[in-house]
Amino acid sequence: MRTPTPMIVGIVFGPCGLVLNLTSTLAPSWRDVTGFPDMSRDVIQHQGIWDICNEQMSDHTNECNIKDTLGYFNQQPVQVARGLMPSSLAVTVVGLVVTSLGVRCWQEMPHYLLAGLGGLVLFVSGLLSLIAVSWYNYELYDLPSPPSTTLRVAYCLVLGYLGSCLEIIGGISLTFSFGQCCKELRLKKSTRNSRNATRNQQSLSNVGAISAPISSTAVARQSRNPMPRSYSNSLDVLEGERRTWSNSRNESKFPCDTDV
Repeated sequence: MRTPTPMIVGIVFGPCGLVLNLTSTLAPSWRDVTGFPDMSRDVIQHQGIWDICNEQMSDHTNECNIKDTLGYFNQQPVQVARGLMPSSLAVTVVGLVVTSLGVRCWQEMPHYLLAGLGGLVLFVSGLLSLIAVSWYNYELYDLPSPPSTTLRVAYCLVLGYLGSCLEIIGGISLTFSFGQCCKELRLKKSTRNSRNATRNQQSLSNVGAISAPISSTAVARQSRNPMPRSYSNSLDVLEGERRTWSNSRNESKFPCDTDV
């Protein structure tokens, strides 16, 4: 069976989002600071959530592990990003594992329920990283920085936005598998009901087949032993009385005394 398109979208966007968020988490370039009064003009300071590096643009040399003298790492957006970004990466890995078990490209039929659950996990991981990146971007200009310096968004924030959106889109695409899962459940239910109806019809036909010989046997018995009928006499029991009455009538030829 061909892998459904929503599953292909999810299984492609999920790993892409993982790579982008991993780069955004590890690279020290969430904010770029330029215009230090005590440094050369071609020095750019890249500030991340784990490290701070100074880059010399003239010779492209980097110096990392710069000491944080302004309390940049103690700010709440940075602390939240330190917690949410690794959590998002871990949740993404779990979601990809569950999604792989659900898509099962090596088998004929995918497991739609697992694919949908994997999509939900990827969606949650995308939300976690999106919250961290958005909060940092919202507070970017309020984070401590040296005076008279220029602040701008670095490439890690852009990668974080892209990775989060890819994971969210991939997760939503995979959740469409729940619809196919519901269709399979309805199909199984209808198949089960049809089987039960067929079994009921078979049981009724078996009962009719058993009762048919019984009824024919009862009819045969009734034909051999007919029901008793009431006794009927063909003779007229009033025939003698009619004759006596007619004879007596013929014998009385004299008039009555009253006539005299």
